[in-house]
Amino acid sequence: MQWWEVVVGIVGGVLLVYVALLFLLWRYARRNPETVALRDALRLLPDLLRLVHGLAKDRTLPAGVRLGLLLLLLYLASPIDIVPDFIPVLGYADDVVVVGLVLRSVIRAAGSEPLGRHWPGSDAGLQIIRKLAGLPPVLAGEEPEGG
Repeated sequence: MQWWEVVVGIVGGVLLVYVALLFLLWRYARRNPETVALRDALRLLPDLLRLVHGLAKDRTLPAGVRLGLLLLLLYLASPIDIVPDFIPVLGYADDVVVVGLVLRSVIRAAGSEPLGRHWPGSDAGLQIIRKLAGLPPVLAGEEPEGG
């Protein structure tokens, strides 16, 4: 087997995985139209980054959770994504999905209280983040559940 055949096989495999991930992301968006709209999530990006940074520095959270949050920050800062950011809509959609999955993991491990404690933005923004994380909305005057 020639070296270029190996390279073509690797590139072909990566492209196949890439297309499969795009398809799965598209299918998820079609089946779950009630999830957070990309436009809403992108408006919250500065507050979301401050939230993830605050959670990552919170010594009351388990070390594994904080490590996951640090890895999330590295992923978001990295120019290498599942779907490159220059692709309209889908380019940032993968980032929203990854953030949602990490927040769900954090809440499963630590409860929803740290989310409310570290959220730097508006109440409306927190409602969107709670939805992204798979939590029910908190009504006015109601205390969020502990997790």
